[in-house]
Amino acid sequence: MRILKRLLRWALILAFSGFLLAVLAVGVAYWLVAPRLPQVAQLKDYHMQVPLRVESADGKLIASFGETRRIPVAIANVPDNLKHAVLSAEDADFYHHPGVDWRGIARAGWHVILAGGDKVQGGSTITQQVARNFFLSPQKLYSRKLIEIFTALRIEQELSKDQILELYLNKMFLGHRSYGVAAASSYYYGKTLDQLTIAQSAAIASTFQSPSVVNPLNNQARLLARRNWVLGEMLRHRYITDAQYQAALAEPNDAAPHEVPIQVDAPYLAEMVRRQVLDRLGNDALTEGYVVKTTIQAADQLAATDAVRKGLIDYDMRHGWRGPEAHQDLAADASTQDCVHALAGYTNVSGLEPGIVSASSTDSATVVTVDGQSVSLDRAAIAWAHPYINESRSGAAPAQVDTVLKRGDIVRVSRDDKGAWQLAQIPAVQGALASIRPEDGAIEALVGGFNFTRSKFNRAVMAARQPGSSFKPYLYSAAFDHGFTPASIINDAPLALPDPSKPGGLWTPSNDDDKFAGPMRLREALVQSKNLVSIRLLDAIGIRYARDFITRFGFPLDALPANLSMALGTASTSPINMARGYAVFANGGYLVTPYFISEIDDRDGKAIYIANPARACRECQARLLENAPPGPPPADMGKHTINQIADNASAATPASAASSDDSGVDTLPANAGDAQAPVLAPHVLGPRTDFLVTSLMKDVILRGTGFAAKSLDRADLAGKTGTSNDFRDAWFLGFNGDVSTAVWVGFDNYGSLGHGEFGAKAALPIWMDYMGTALKGQPLNSLPMPPGIATVPINRDSGLPTTPDDPNSMNEFFKVEDVDRLRNQATQQQEQQNPYNIF
Repeated sequence: MRILKRLLRWALILAFSGFLLAVLAVGVAYWLVAPRLPQVAQLKDYHMQVPLRVESADGKLIASFGETRRIPVAIANVPDNLKHAVLSAEDADFYHHPGVDWRGIARAGWHVILAGGDKVQGGSTITQQVARNFFLSPQKLYSRKLIEIFTALRIEQELSKDQILELYLNKMFLGHRSYGVAAASSYYYGKTLDQLTIAQSAAIASTFQSPSVVNPLNNQARLLARRNWVLGEMLRHRYITDAQYQAALAEPNDAAPHEVPIQVDAPYLAEMVRRQVLDRLGNDALTEGYVVKTTIQAADQLAATDAVRKGLIDYDMRHGWRGPEAHQDLAADASTQDCVHALAGYTNVSGLEPGIVSASSTDSATVVTVDGQSVSLDRAAIAWAHPYINESRSGAAPAQVDTVLKRGDIVRVSRDDKGAWQLAQIPAVQGALASIRPEDGAIEALVGGFNFTRSKFNRAVMAARQPGSSFKPYLYSAAFDHGFTPASIINDAPLALPDPSKPGGLWTPSNDDDKFAGPMRLREALVQSKNLVSIRLLDAIGIRYARDFITRFGFPLDALPANLSMALGTASTSPINMARGYAVFANGGYLVTPYFISEIDDRDGKAIYIANPARACRECQARLLENAPPGPPPADMGKHTINQIADNASAATPASAASSDDSGVDTLPANAGDAQAPVLAPHVLGPRTDFLVTSLMKDVILRGTGFAAKSLDRADLAGKTGTSNDFRDAWFLGFNGDVSTAVWVGFDNYGSLGHGEFGAKAALPIWMDYMGTALKGQPLNSLPMPPGIATVPINRDSGLPTTPDDPNSMNEFFKVEDVDRLRNQATQQQEQQNPYNIF
């Protein structure tokens, strides 16, 4: 008995000594690594990397920018099935241990001993994994493991278990650029967390261990084995019933890649947003979860995109078939899979599907598309494909299908309006559309080309093209402000001016139809787009005066030619610039600056930037108190087109302090969201001059070169066609009180569109398709006749006031101060023609 007591005493001494040594060892270890332990308190305010999100004005997704997929989710919003699956797979005792599983560490240590010192996987709790992923490297070092343990203990002291689990569920990499369970759920299954089944939750939980190897898309056998093991653990811990377990085991893994669904097709504008946000907020803009709300209206953008694509395809089909994109030799026994393989590298381009001709005969051809579908094309489907010769000539319509399509040809197919397949080709021509709100310049739709993937050059903003006759309303505005009236008579007759650069040393401009109408009123001259009248008008008011006046529409002086060719629209400008200029007519004479970022919110939904653009605000009290007459805008307003977010988004920045980047965009005044008095856009055009020019452009649609737009059946539309020399550019500009829209069509290499491709033919249909949708259901919106305008009967031939009983009379608008002068002129002319009247 004495020996037993002695042995027991020694055992207690040894145990206590061992405990002291263990405590001492732990203390020494902590003393050694303490300086290297991270400050875990920062985890309380840790920001996950979240991509930049770009949205339309109505909250629909335009684009998401960032290297990672992550959707942060609060622990309260994680369903129990997923939470239990992760705990079962990674750390079943998570809510019961102090952050370290000592038995797991001992077990891992024993495995190291058995492995002869080789480091093995295991022994890490969820808290330790959080410590490792947030603060430490993945290197398998004993020192790192020691730091991990102490860091985990610190984390447990600073954070609650739910906070730790929330960090874990949002931080961990789960394969395919997906970080966190919400991003994984969205990418693998296209679901939100609350929509996941038990089996899908277990599959995501299975991914935590080796995400690059075992995930719902890779190595199905290993994924299912791991998933079923997790389901077994969930059953063992009584998180699910046996019936749920059996049902989950039987469920197949239906994972597939699910990219974030883009709801608004506006890639050109998305790139503009990305550049501006990066420029002002730095690289953190792509990782800090900012949400950029743009001015784009989703429905308008869809209409604009469809209109541009349809218009360019229609133009392309008018000019004939340029042949297949490529040719592949197909074996006689080639299968559908062989055909699909031959299409490797070809993708859908704006609805034009790639395909390879597998068979062709006199009456039909079979085309296998990239997804293995067989499409039959008959004669009607290829009827448009007359051979392209040049932009002004094409060959005869094909009589047989096999003269157009040969076996092995790689071509494009698309569905027509009735859903039938037809032969197609990617247009070589390009186009752009820019649509802004006249009140404040908000861009409501923007299309920079046929397809962003094929060409990222944004023609709506960056192109510098000649607007042709669509520039004439600016010239007419200068003339009406200089004393001319819509009834002023100008001679439409041949003109020859000295020009050493031209053959024979003479410049001999002409009208588009090479015909001359003689003396005519300015209203008719604009309606019929008479070039010779515009040149004589510019000569009459003076080039210098005209250039200075036209800067009121936002054009820098150095962009305006200092010669008479300016009357023909030889300035170089972009569609957005032209839409901005026409917005002056639409809003009553105020120069607004286009902008497209209305608000930027941080990850918590707090606005860090709200745009405060200059507005027309015709009825604002501050506007009504203005006494200054219309005049040129501030000098810096003409330098650039589009606003850029301010350097300091928390304070207003005056427009005069604007800066620009290499895309030529201006700084946008901003505020922190507090109510402010409206910023007033500069008043650049008198309301009476505005009214007179707009009335002429309404006639362009009612009975002039824009007559086709009359089919929209809206009395509030005004606009002007434009065609540059040799048909290189086709334009249509038009507006009402709600929207100002510019459409341009042309080739990037400045080639001709072909004889007869005027603005009314190539650009106007696009404008009509867009405006018909954008204004559908909207009430008419035109500026009322301003005070100081009189309606006076005039003689159609002389343009001078006449009596109502004159059979050749019509009503015309005049500024009231011009009426008496013109009546006196009419009287003098009558007396000169009939001298006996004075008696």
